[in-house]
Amino acid sequence: MRLNLIFISLFMQLILLPAVVHGKSLKINIIYTGNIEGELEPCGCSPKTDFGGMPRTSGYLKKHKDELSPYILLDSGNFSDKNTPQGRLKTEAMLKAFNLIQYDAVAFSEKEKRLPEVFFRQILSEYKIPVVSNLSLYNQSVTVERAGFSINISTAPAKHRKDMLNILLTSLSVSDAKLINGWDVIITSSGEIINVPLQTNNTIIVSGYPKGKKLGILTIQADNAGSVLGFEHRWQSLGNDSIEDERVRSLMTDYDTKVAQLLKKMEKPLTEKTYLGASKCAECHQPFMESWRKTRHAKAFSSLEQAGKSANPECLECHTVGFRENGGFSSTETTPWLSNVQCEACHGLGIEHLLDYSKRMKPVTKSVCLRCHTKSSSPDFNYSIYLKKIKH
Repeated sequence: MRLNLIFISLFMQLILLPAVVHGKSLKINIIYTGNIEGELEPCGCSPKTDFGGMPRTSGYLKKHKDELSPYILLDSGNFSDKNTPQGRLKTEAMLKAFNLIQYDAVAFSEKEKRLPEVFFRQILSEYKIPVVSNLSLYNQSVTVERAGFSINISTAPAKHRKDMLNILLTSLSVSDAKLINGWDVIITSSGEIINVPLQTNNTIIVSGYPKGKKLGILTIQADNAGSVLGFEHRWQSLGNDSIEDERVRSLMTDYDTKVAQLLKKMEKPLTEKTYLGASKCAECHQPFMESWRKTRHAKAFSSLEQAGKSANPECLECHTVGFRENGGFSSTETTPWLSNVQCEACHGLGIEHLLDYSKRMKPVTKSVCLRCHTKSSSPDFNYSIYLKKIKH
């Protein structure tokens, strides 16, 4: 009798075991980005903001592939930069990185709409990137089969499907995403930071971390019909101690080369109303020149050279004098005397003062400093403290 009871007990336990034993409960990692906004890699101006970048993203995924598998990799859109010559080069490099890293779906969203269709058509004809978008040229949905899951990935709120795991990629705000029903997971590229996933109407809502500084990893447990049974979430930081993927680093090097060529095209001839340069100021203000040489401003351009960014227009704006302005820095070949953060970068054009010494140079106000000492490049900036470091 006792043996029969033990047998019956074991039999009932087998029946009641979690569905995972019977192959009916599965786990998958949804790894996601969104709202990267052309941030191929961090500028590196401050260790506190030196996170993210496509080489680190790819390096992390390669190193941890086994422990992350099975997974799908998604971008919820707004990965593009501005519709400028350099902005388009960034977006091109981003798409090439998506292709190399093998994203399962990439949403074309609001920022992608700013760029011409022919631009994307040329890139997509060469690189296989699974695009989902509400734009007419692309599919609104794709289906991915992964580790027993049938996954519907879409940008159309009305296109959720039965008996599948449904993931919506959108640029809607979190408050608007809460109003959408029928989706298991919604990933936004609105730029909002959601430290912990929200749950509403049986939907899990997450948002891509701005500028790609962290990688979102949402672990879903679901039955074989796609119904979510539970989830876990974590952020993976991508600091400067992260391993880079050399293949993606090569893409960044190619981008830097193209940007340098772009800078060549941007070179402007000097005009009569030109910046003087610190050596001219030193003719009358030698003590100021000596104190300036001891500051980090005097080494601003060499820091770009060490980082391989000395031909990047976005960096040159804050590491030279008068870049993009008439008579300002153009290149190390044409205007080498205007490299570094010199007198006129803070005090303004000095030509009128040179012609008439009674016309004083502009005072250095907080607003002048904040043009370059932004939250992203200089998170510890304090005007009164930093001013003491350069005072003369």
